[in-house]
Amino acid sequence: MELGVCVASKIDDLDYVVEAERLGFASAWFADSQMIWSDVYATMALAADRTSTIRIGTGVSVAATRPAPVTAASMATINRIAPGRTFCGIGTGNTAMRIMGHKPMTIAQFDQYLSELRPLLRGDEAMVEWRSRTSPVRHIMPDDGFVNFEDPIPMYVSGFGPKSLALAGKHGDGLVLSVPPDPALAERVWGSVERGAAEADRVIDRAAFPATTLNTIVVLESGETVGSARVRDLCGAFAIASLHYSYDQWRNFGRVPANPAVAEVWDDYTAMLDKVPEDRRHQRVHAGHNCWVLPEEERFVTPALIESSCLVGTEDQIIERLLGLKAAGIDQMMLLPPFDPRFEIIRTVGERIIPALGEAAA
Repeated sequence: MELGVCVASKIDDLDYVVEAERLGFASAWFADSQMIWSDVYATMALAADRTSTIRIGTGVSVAATRPAPVTAASMATINRIAPGRTFCGIGTGNTAMRIMGHKPMTIAQFDQYLSELRPLLRGDEAMVEWRSRTSPVRHIMPDDGFVNFEDPIPMYVSGFGPKSLALAGKHGDGLVLSVPPDPALAERVWGSVERGAAEADRVIDRAAFPATTLNTIVVLESGETVGSARVRDLCGAFAIASLHYSYDQWRNFGRVPANPAVAEVWDDYTAMLDKVPEDRRHQRVHAGHNCWVLPEEERFVTPALIESSCLVGTEDQIIERLLGLKAAGIDQMMLLPPFDPRFEIIRTVGERIIPALGEAAA
């Protein structure tokens, strides 16, 4: 079981990635939400130049905002700086698109995009549909030092529901998830992945098909509870982001949240957002996204919401739950701490959890 970091891309925050590498984190997944953070590829390029062992990739790149040839050329450029350390996480753009007032890509559009992107990431030709025209596209100067396709760039597909998970099985070299730290839930995703693979005449070997999930980790101090002020501070931003996601699902698709922790604050939360003008509400829902909790939202960060969305416990409890995820086929968890205490969290995890995971595996 590996641990990585999900980076809220910030162009002058490279010391964070350098520190994650020093602490033994396996991968740095740079988030691509263009109307919240710095440009993901500019930030990745600088981080790739400052590091030497940690894997560098998108966590995840947004398909809807860049044609597949642009994504492929961007990734191959990073691969020139960090040969063999580069990977491409790709998704439909749940947060990035909604912040601009649009829905993510449809499943059919994402299917087409992935069919274009995968060969392009290998430096091969693909039939690319753009502006209502389909043309053969390839990088025509791959051997002149501008890009690197010689070292493989694996494509990890982000999936939330059964249909997008199936596309990971159909097209991907691996899977990116954002599920609660529950091995039973993690196990259920494989049915969708393997169904999509079967439809494409592929066979998924779970041992060779990396699966990474997004979460955060807080190690409890002696006698501390999930409701402590410190725990709220260290994982409140991730917990409240799960509420943001539930709101989008309800607002756009009419899906009433099934999570009891969400349901207990739902009426008050939606009433608060109802006060925001409809034509500007898409700018408000994700304010502070995974970086901090807005003052008016602090009351919604309940112990129940934290427990249902975040990995919090004693050192032994966290190790046990991570090993349970590994047994269910999850190979890596990438941590997304709130912005201000991010160094504190990765140092605690790097100094206490990563070595203990190694000992448990031995």
